[in-house]
This record gives sequence, C-alpha cells and structure tokens, in this order.
Amino acid sequence: MAETSPSPRKRSRGIYLLPNLFTTAAMFAGFYAIVAAIGGRYSDAALAVFIAAILDGLDGRVARMTGTQSEFGVQYDSLSDLVSFGLAPALVMYTWSLSSLVEYGPLWGKFGWAASFIYAACAALRLARFNTQVGVADKRYFQGLASPAAAGLCMSFVWTVDEKFELSGIDVQFVTPVIAILAGLLMVSNIRYFSFKAWPTSDRVPFIWIPAALLILVALAIDPPRVLFGIGVLYVLSGPIMTLWGLRRWREQRALRGTERSEE
Repeated sequence: MAETSPSPRKRSRGIYLLPNLFTTAAMFAGFYAIVAAIGGRYSDAALAVFIAAILDGLDGRVARMTGTQSEFGVQYDSLSDLVSFGLAPALVMYTWSLSSLVEYGPLWGKFGWAASFIYAACAALRLARFNTQVGVADKRYFQGLASPAAAGLCMSFVWTVDEKFELSGIDVQFVTPVIAILAGLLMVSNIRYFSFKAWPTSDRVPFIWIPAALLILVALAIDPPRVLFGIGVLYVLSGPIMTLWGLRRWREQRALRGTERSEE
C-alpha cells in the first residue's frame, strides 16, 4: 500500500501582533488626548496627538520590514487614524476654544460645535477616500491634506497658543474655527501634497540633508510648539503652491502644443 503524504498544515487565522501593537498605541495616544483635553491639560493633549502621529508612521514601516502586512492591519490603521487625527483634534479644539463661542448666543454655540464636526467628518471622508485609492494613487503625492498633517497643524496651534503665548482658547475663539474648517476642507480637496513615503529612493541622500535635519532637531529641542506650527503652516501652503505651479506648467505645455500644431 502506497504511503500517503501528510496533508498540508492549515494556516491558522489570526492577526500580526507587532504592527498592530503600534497601531493600538497610536489609538491610545489619541484617546489620551481626548481625556487630557477634558481635564483641561491642552498642551498634554496636543503632545499626545503628535506621539500618535509618530506611532502611526512606525506601524506601516514595521509591517513592511517584517513582512506582516495584512488587510486587517490596513483597516485597523484607518480606524485608529480616525480616533487620533479625526475625533481627538476635533474634541481638543472644541473643549479648548470652540465651546466658548456659546457666550455670544446659541447660534454661535452651534457654529462652534459645527466647526469641530466639520473637521471630524472631513477626516473620516479623507480616510475613506484614501482606502479606496490604495494601490492606484501616485505614492509620491497625497490627494488632499493627510489627516496626520491636518491634526499636526491644529494641535501645534493649540500647543503654541496655550504654552508659549500663555493665552486661553477664549482669546482665539474666532481664529480656531477658521483653522479647524480650513484643515478639514483641505483634507477633502483635490490639492496635491508631497508624500514622504516614496523618499528616499536609495540608501544615499545628498549631504545637505544631514545639516538640515540637524538644524530641525535643534530647533525642535529649543521650541517644539512654534517650530512644529511653522512646519505645519509651510507644509499646508506647499500644497496650493505646488498645485498652481503644476497647472501653470500644464497650460504652458498645452499652449506650446497648440503653437506647434498651428505651425504645421
């Protein structure tokens, strides 16, 4: 009687532990930001969102380095991002500043929570659109402002005003909704932003990047809130500038092709 070969071992269902631990830690940081904001510790809340951004950047890299990428991890990461970069910044801004608009009447109070909700809803829409474009969109660019960058802009504003200028959210209650709504609308816009996921393309980088990175680290060590807010503002402005420059080049090329055809 011929020997039968052992049947292949069925792969057990499960999830990869290491990258999902980073994702869970990022979501915990976002949840802690909400708790800290409720307790009136707004600088701690802003810092927690930045910690969530660092952890969010690590989970994907860990998954790629260890070969533990999965569809579960992609979906779990999106849910974590919604908490850390959608709900947390919206609630921090609301408890810190937007809720004080009710002093001017019920209509202003509704405008305050509406601005907070617009940011949160746009973050959810941004993440949903990103998930549908995985594997299709150009990795060099983001379509719309990425949710961690939008959260970074809002939280660096809160951190700078609260700690460096020693002002309360009431003092900037008419500026906060502008930043919240602007950040939200940029997330769902078609403006292109440079993505650092495709950089660097090799193990070697130009020498100028080393002293530049050193200067940024020193600046962050001296004054983290204002440096982060400055970086956030420059990155937000880079999108419209890059988009307008691209449209200008497209129009110039189109005009050049039209001229060549007319000469023929």
